Amino acid sequence: MEIIGNIIKGAINIKDKLTPEVNPVEAQEKVLQSLLKTAKDTLFGKQYNFEAILSAESPSKAFANTIPYFDYNQINDQWWSKLHDGVTDVTWPGSPSYFALSSGTTGKTSKRIPVTDQMLAAIKQAGIDQVTALSNFDLPAEFFSKEAMMLGSSTDLTKKDDHLEGEISGITASNIPSWFKGFYKPGEEIAKIDDWDNRVATIAKQAKQWDIGALSGIPSWMELMLKEVIDYHNVDNIHQVWPNLQVFTSGGVAFGPYKKSFNALLGKPVTVIDTYLASEGFLAFQARPETDAMQLITDGGIYFEFVPFKPEYINTDGSLKDDAPSITLKDVELDQDYVLIISTVSGAWRYLIGDTIEFTDVERAEIKITGRTKFFLNTVGSQLSVNKLDDAIRFLEDTFNTTIPEYTLCAKRFEDGFYHSWYLGSEGLHEDTSKIVKALDDFLKNANKNYKVARGKALEGVKVEVVNPEVFADWSGANKKKGGQVKMERVMGEDKFKEWEAFVADH
Repeated sequence: MEIIGNIIKGAINIKDKLTPEVNPVEAQEKVLQSLLKTAKDTLFGKQYNFEAILSAESPSKAFANTIPYFDYNQINDQWWSKLHDGVTDVTWPGSPSYFALSSGTTGKTSKRIPVTDQMLAAIKQAGIDQVTALSNFDLPAEFFSKEAMMLGSSTDLTKKDDHLEGEISGITASNIPSWFKGFYKPGEEIAKIDDWDNRVATIAKQAKQWDIGALSGIPSWMELMLKEVIDYHNVDNIHQVWPNLQVFTSGGVAFGPYKKSFNALLGKPVTVIDTYLASEGFLAFQARPETDAMQLITDGGIYFEFVPFKPEYINTDGSLKDDAPSITLKDVELDQDYVLIISTVSGAWRYLIGDTIEFTDVERAEIKITGRTKFFLNTVGSQLSVNKLDDAIRFLEDTFNTTIPEYTLCAKRFEDGFYHSWYLGSEGLHEDTSKIVKALDDFLKNANKNYKVARGKALEGVKVEVVNPEVFADWSGANKKKGGQVKMERVMGEDKFKEWEAFVADH
């Protein structure tokens, strides 16, 4: 097997050297041209006169000036809903082969996002590019002969009319290349098990039969699976079951809050590689070990635009104001949060994906996800983004020598005013609550000047309650579905928070 690993590693190194460097700005111009040309005869392309945009002196400016922003509800109500009535050539030629079901972290009902054959091809190519980028990491040859565990949603997709439906991880796993099937675990039969607990129990039973070198999935669900395997085999850490585990490809959410609790399950360090795969497409991946930032996939099926994340451009529900200005990749700057806007080969146009990002390297088009537009805690002017909240969690972990893999909070009105009411998911945090409150409040004051100003006015402080991390998984299971793409709400509105607090009280 080491011979096979050497061959594969050698082939990857050769491909990396032969692959020309991509100029992100030029690549994006080509992607926009291709999207417009392909979709110019669709209903959407005709209504917004893509022909005229293509012939404009600056197609990118004409595109931004002609087409409004769309969130999911807007584009679905006005356009994608027609697909379910049998209309073709709506926002993209033909009809999609798949719809990705996504409740995200805020919606009460599943979104149904078109996934075209062209998008699947773009996702596959991005996956190949990511594998090629492994040549930048110092991985031994034998790693490339090991098996990879992809923990996503069920690949048992639902047939509906002329298409299949399922979560994006299930759709992509059901379309893995034939050459990869020999490496892919847990295998097609187990991957089709719809019930999360049953699927994980089956994985635990068979775990020692596999030689896993890489894991891929959302950190929270990956941790639960690893714990199940560790408990089933009565060992201290996962390396006693999979001694050759060397890589974890993390996606869906920032890995930072899970780093300490994830590492506690290991017997030795692993290489963590961040990815950005959403229901709408494969947007970015970490391409080099010198940084944990991710490189936007600028030559695939997605055209990116960026709106500065400033209060004057954002509505209270997290949507964009119609006159919010957008810029293209050539004009982005460091140290600025942007709302991410995408147009894709699945027929999403100027689509508000809901994430905010910042650039860490403009020339390389490398980014970090900084939060969600709807999870921006701005009650009484505190202006806390998710990355600031994540930083606070890491500070508490270090201060109290513990792990806090999950949390959520709400700006809640109490009898004496507004507080940020936090629920921390931790098994090892046993400090007096008043000490946690003071440490958290002091950190946020020092880390964010807007929070400090708010604390001197309408914001009275923070309240903290510590619960078992399993409560968060149970909440996701009760409200949506365990596993897959399901992510925990970091910030809740007051109505949802009432439901959460009632749920916690029953546990």
